Amino acid sequence: MIIDCHAHLSGEHTGITRIWGRSDAALIAAADRVGIDMSCASILTTALPAPLADFQECNRQMVAATRLFPGKVRGYCYVNPGYTREALHEIRTYVEEHDFMGVKLYNEYVCTDPILFPIVELAIELGVPILQHASHQWRPIPSQPNISDSGDIAKLAVRYPEAVFICAHIGGGGDWEWTIKAARTMPNIYLDTSGSVFDSGMVAMAVRVVGAERVLFGCDTSFTAGIGKIRAVDLTEKERALIMGGNMARILAMRKS
Repeated sequence: MIIDCHAHLSGEHTGITRIWGRSDAALIAAADRVGIDMSCASILTTALPAPLADFQECNRQMVAATRLFPGKVRGYCYVNPGYTREALHEIRTYVEEHDFMGVKLYNEYVCTDPILFPIVELAIELGVPILQHASHQWRPIPSQPNISDSGDIAKLAVRYPEAVFICAHIGGGGDWEWTIKAARTMPNIYLDTSGSVFDSGMVAMAVRVVGAERVLFGCDTSFTAGIGKIRAVDLTEKERALIMGGNMARILAMRKS
């Protein structure tokens, strides 16, 4: 089974959700065409940092998407950790009552900020992964002053070795070699191959440094690049099977009832 660990949908285009250039039906059809069986997806807010009412609406729209595309879509619960009480309620509700498979965090806070600790502790309790937006940049990004990198995720992973962290889109820009190296010592960090960057050697280095058991196939809506960068790597059949779905299936099976 091929599982995209990092997908996005747009919901019903309410004006508060991020639009990805195509309808949700078109995005799922594109995933089908490249052979993706399941998309682990979130719906993000247009406004950042995410307002409370907006990320709550994103999660409601995500429920609708999982019903519209049964078996094809699993949901991440997207929250702004600054709304601690409400964020914890969202996560518990959508994981326990609507079968969401993980937590999506963006860049409202650097992930080492203690405000994230209750989120991580709940994810551990529920047995679900945290997909953390990340990039190691050479210069500041004015629109993302609190962006995390894999070194930040590694610090959080040291504090919470029981948690499962997915470092988002090593191919999303920035220094991907640094990103891979900074994650190598923490076995509870997985590297997501998604992003529109498809530099030669990126996925091969990830496999060499952290092992195929900690690399996850993802597209982040860049479907042909997402598939192409895996096809271009010289992998054993076992390594390819792990990356394309086996590792993510194992993470999904950690979910606690």
